[in-house]
Amino acid sequence: MKPASLISKLFAAKGKGEFTCPEKDKLPRHIAFIMDGNGRWAKRRGLPRSAGHAAGTEALRELIRTVSDIGIESMSIYAFSTENWNRPEEEVQALMKLITRYFVSEIDELIEKNVHITIMGELDAFPEEQKTALVQAMERTKANTGLKLNIALNYGGRAEIVRAARLLAEKCASGEMKPGDIDMDALSEGMYTAGQPDVDLLIRTGGDERISNFLLWQGWYAELIFEKVFWPDYNKQKLFEDLNIYASRDRRFGRVKAQ
Repeated sequence: MKPASLISKLFAAKGKGEFTCPEKDKLPRHIAFIMDGNGRWAKRRGLPRSAGHAAGTEALRELIRTVSDIGIESMSIYAFSTENWNRPEEEVQALMKLITRYFVSEIDELIEKNVHITIMGELDAFPEEQKTALVQAMERTKANTGLKLNIALNYGGRAEIVRAARLLAEKCASGEMKPGDIDMDALSEGMYTAGQPDVDLLIRTGGDERISNFLLWQGWYAELIFEKVFWPDYNKQKLFEDLNIYASRDRRFGRVKAQ
């Protein structure tokens, strides 16, 4: 069934145009978001791009609560890529301030909800204030056993794979392992998401249909959903809509469809 047909059927069944969350065994174990469209959301409202990023943070807050509450194991978000440093200086500075404000204001609730934070990306490029906030967030949540929240900052998927390859090369050079011992599991252990399931569902907002160097290794068989809605307008109901689409898909991982 095509996604559009499924959506129409679900809306008709609900009557009020509202979706409910699928049963837990139909949910992805690992969901990922490319949070695109903040700047365009602001532009349509005659606001600076920084206002769009602030609004996007509010949307993120609701999504983290919802994903945690429904029992999804891992959630990865693309917050700032290695290429984003090329944006206008004013926007980059606003994003840096937003990072600090977010972790200062949200860390206590994330700890209360038992969220475990992993920052994916090279932190040395960040100003000291932001780097300190990020390191402290990981340190304060490292013992938590609930939702694993992976936040990609100064991140690139190719760079992550190169990083993992270097770690394996160092182990081989030190005699800790042999080149013949390198397999997919060994490479996976070098990723920021080591020990977590691969991405089951990747959702990108904002209308573009590409993965933009995000989780190239972990998303090898992810289901993809591209939303036209801008990230600040993505909410709990949109999430449940997408989770219902995901639950309807036949994931074969290269196998022939059962007759």
